[in-house]
Amino acid sequence: MPAARMAEIVGPAAAACRGVGAFNVIGIEHAEAIVAGAEAAGAPVVLQVSQNCVAYRGALRPLAQACAAIAGSAAVPVALHLDHATNTDLVREAADQGFGSVMYDGSALDYEENVRATARAARWCQKRGMWVEAEIGGKDGVHSPGARTDPADAARYVDATGVDALAIAAGSSHAMLTRDAVLDTGLIARIHGAVRVPLVLHGSSGVPDAMLAAAVAAGITKVNVATQLNKVFTAAVRECLATDASLVDPRRYGAAGRDAMAIEVTRLLRVIGARAVSQDEPPGTP
Repeated sequence: MPAARMAEIVGPAAAACRGVGAFNVIGIEHAEAIVAGAEAAGAPVVLQVSQNCVAYRGALRPLAQACAAIAGSAAVPVALHLDHATNTDLVREAADQGFGSVMYDGSALDYEENVRATARAARWCQKRGMWVEAEIGGKDGVHSPGARTDPADAARYVDATGVDALAIAAGSSHAMLTRDAVLDTGLIARIHGAVRVPLVLHGSSGVPDAMLAAAVAAGITKVNVATQLNKVFTAAVRECLATDASLVDPRRYGAAGRDAMAIEVTRLLRVIGARAVSQDEPPGTP
């Protein structure tokens, strides 16, 4: 079965006030763990490959094909998403590789150029059936702890670009190793009321469980997680290696990391209320 379309996952979740877990993939073990965790939770999930990951690996195609194969054999809907892409050639390649969505990142540009570039990318992608996410400010700025998205600015930006989802700044920050970020849930609710598309929270690894759940209740739908899974994976590998100084088989310590990550994916999906949503489920159903 082919990968699911992002709209098929995010749309019903947004209507039911539920979260969708979007987890970054670095290697095949990550993709396997994320899908296994989603299957255990009975929830759809998003496999995200970032432009930074593509740079690390040297090419998109091998990892894309592995993710597509894993998604195609999953027991739950799995979408493939290109994350934080600034390279339009990479966006085109992702489309060719079967990715159904992209986070086009024009946030390092000034506002007017961001709007123009993002609108161009959105038109190109949407003509090919791809779902497009974007954000207003710079990656290191909009998701710094003190940054905040203005609801009126967010509404204007969405209308001007025609994107399908908006990543907002409400107190989270990328690559946090501690889980003590404080989100402005009141602001999330105001943006949710002002913007006609689903909202996305980046930097969710630094947000404690109760606040993640509150963010979803306030209007966040897509919840991006990367660093938290890397922490769990690495801790399990370290523990495995520490117990046996002679261990050299990467299958053994890789499996330990993969299994630990799958458990954390299941746990996080339950925190954000992710699950398969029936078409007749009323909004806010527990």
